[in-house]
Amino acid sequence: MEFYCFSTPLGMMAAEEEEGAIRRVYLPGRPIPRVASRPTPLLKGAEEQLLEYLAGERQAFDLPLAPQGTPFQQRVWRALQEIPYGQTRSYREIAQTVDSPRGFRAVGMANHRNPIPIFIPCHRVVGADGSLTGYAGGLELKRQLLTLEGANLQL
Repeated sequence: MEFYCFSTPLGMMAAEEEEGAIRRVYLPGRPIPRVASRPTPLLKGAEEQLLEYLAGERQAFDLPLAPQGTPFQQRVWRALQEIPYGQTRSYREIAQTVDSPRGFRAVGMANHRNPIPIFIPCHRVVGADGSLTGYAGGLELKRQLLTLEGANLQL
């Protein structure tokens, strides 16, 4: 496993790489492991793409991602990656997409456990009424990301 810590306009972030894929992203304000930071080409690419996204210059990521989770979580995370830039979906809509129409709470838990936020855009999932709901990086960060993308928000 390789680990790289870097500065963004949002604050310090970090990413982990294992076996040629991004395994984890640490959002600003979240605890970052105290391990040596080494910028591999993949981790530098993740930093560059993230900075381009935050500058409004990138709408999609082109990185190998390998989040670790249950089969259900994997289905949810794949569904999240299908939400277009600047759009949102409700937990219920994602539950229907993954063939679990009554599993909106389980979708919420899968979002909460998303190890690669932003790259797997769990910030694009909102309440049924369009309101902002929980986000590992906090609601203010979620609002910032959705505003950056030009999403229509219920504020």
